[in-house]
Amino acid sequence: MLAILTLTFPFFALVACGYLAARRGMLALSAIPGLNGFVLFFALPCMLYRFGASAPVAQLFDPGVALTYLFCGLLLVSLCLALTRRSRLGWNDAAFGALVAAFPNTGFMGVPLLVALLGQAAATPVIVSLLVDMVLTTSLCIALSRLGAQGVADPAAGISGAAAAGMARTVAGASARQAAGKALRGVAANPLPWAILAGALVSWLQIQVPQPLATTVGLLADAASPVALFTIGAVLARSHILARADSAHAVRWQATVPVVLLKLFVHPLLVWGVGSAVMAAGWPLAPFALQVLVLLAALPSASNVVLLAERYGADSGRIARIVLLTTASAFFTFSGAVALMGGR
Repeated sequence: MLAILTLTFPFFALVACGYLAARRGMLALSAIPGLNGFVLFFALPCMLYRFGASAPVAQLFDPGVALTYLFCGLLLVSLCLALTRRSRLGWNDAAFGALVAAFPNTGFMGVPLLVALLGQAAATPVIVSLLVDMVLTTSLCIALSRLGAQGVADPAAGISGAAAAGMARTVAGASARQAAGKALRGVAANPLPWAILAGALVSWLQIQVPQPLATTVGLLADAASPVALFTIGAVLARSHILARADSAHAVRWQATVPVVLLKLFVHPLLVWGVGSAVMAAGWPLAPFALQVLVLLAALPSASNVVLLAERYGADSGRIARIVLLTTASAFFTFSGAVALMGGR
C-alpha cells in the first residue's frame, strides 16, 4: 500500500499545488482560463493523439469496453437521479449531479495516472471511456436537465389545467431535444475526440509523421499531465473562493455527500460487478480492460462538469463542492482501489 501511495502522491500533490497557488493569490484567478485553454486545446489533444497513434485501431473501438462502461454509466445516472429527485431536487440540478457522479476526471487525471500505474496499454480503455462520457453520457444528462423547463401555457387564459400540463411537457421535450443537439454540437467543437480520431487514422494508415512535427507534438504531450493536474487544483480553488463570496448559494452537505459516495464507491463497484458478469457470460472483455475501467471509475469527478453546470444554470456551487470532495478523498479511496485491483 505504501508503494501505491508513493506512486499516486505526486499526481495529487500537483492538484494540491494548483489549489494552494490560487487560494494564496500566487496564481491570479483570471489566469486560470488560460491554463485551461492550453491544456484543452494544445497539450491534452497532443497526448491523446500520441496514445491513439500508438494503439491498434481495433482496440480503440473495443465494443466490450464501450458497452460495459456505457451500461454502468446509465445505471449510475438512473440511480443518482432516483435518489436526488426523491429529495425534491429539480431536473436541472439532479441531472448535473448525475453527470458529476458518472463522469470521472479521465482527461486531466485518468490518462496520465493510469498509464503510470498500469503501463501504456491502459491508455486504450481510458480513451474509449472518455469518448463514451463526452459523446453519450454528457449529452444524455444535458438533455435530462431540460426536462424541468416550464411551459408557456397560462390556465387563466382559457386553457385547462390538463392542456397546460400537456403543453408544458411538449415544451420540456422540445427543450430537451434542443439541449441534446447543443451538447452534440459542443462535442463536435471539442478537440479531444478529434485528436483521438486523428491518432487512430495515423495508426490505421501507418502514416509516418515528419520528425520536427512529431517532436513538437511530443513536447506538448509531455506538458499535459503536470499542467492539467495543476489546473484542476486551481479550478477547484476558484470555485471554492467564488462560493464563499456568494453566501446566498451555500451548499448543504446533504446535497453533496450522497453523490460523493456514489462516485467514489458505488461507481467502481458497479463497474466491477457488471464487468465480472460480462466476462462470466463469455462476452468480449479482457481482465486487464476491466481492471482499467474499475480504477477509472474510482477516480474523482470531472472538473469540467462545473463549467457545464454554470452554462445551463444549475447549482454550480454544489457541483464544485462534489468535485472538491471527491478529489480530496480520492487520494485514499483511489489508492485503496489500486491495492484491491492488484495495481503495481
